[in-house]
Amino acid sequence: MSIKIKNIDSVLTSVKDGDIIMIGGFLHCGHPDHLVKTLSECSVKNLTVISNDSGTTEISSNDLIRSGKVSRIIASYIGANPETGRLMYSGEADVQLCPQGTLAERIRAGGVGLGGVLTEVGLGTVVEKGKEKITVDGKEYLLEKPLKANVALVKADRADKAGNLYISGTAKNFNTLMPMAAEYVVAEVAEIVEVGDIDPNHVTVPGIFIDAIVKI
Repeated sequence: MSIKIKNIDSVLTSVKDGDIIMIGGFLHCGHPDHLVKTLSECSVKNLTVISNDSGTTEISSNDLIRSGKVSRIIASYIGANPETGRLMYSGEADVQLCPQGTLAERIRAGGVGLGGVLTEVGLGTVVEKGKEKITVDGKEYLLEKPLKANVALVKADRADKAGNLYISGTAKNFNTLMPMAAEYVVAEVAEIVEVGDIDPNHVTVPGIFIDAIVKI
């Protein structure tokens, strides 16, 4: 058996207090529901969660947010989860909203080793508060710093035993960006196949970026 194939009950035992966790998906689409549910049951605290959104009341991101284990959330949308809004207004968690395209580029920058992203998005709004401005050829930009994580949880349709992932359709979303930006990456998959059974042209995320795969 491949050393990358893990049991869901043991795969997240290395998560520590204060870790930064990236969670793939776009609401329900491509959300690693079982991995996030398992994380919500771990005895850790003071986590930072980076994701496109904080989920809905029907998926396990809600369990994680409600568990009290998350002290900071960086996301582009929180409107589908009332608990996140409550935490933001009460001050129980630091909730940072980031424009979706900027969030994606910050994660990509973290993965490929860039020092940040220059963007006009957010200039003249609350988004620019506390951020450095840089002028290039007479044009002003915000410097958005890269995002990295200790752990990334992603979802794929299938993986081979070397960890190569195939993700279909719009489920690619943040699941393709986060593996490069995290130290330890776990993929929740529906099917595990032999090496070579996934056409190289159909590999969405190369196995070199994947540390563990869990079949659900």
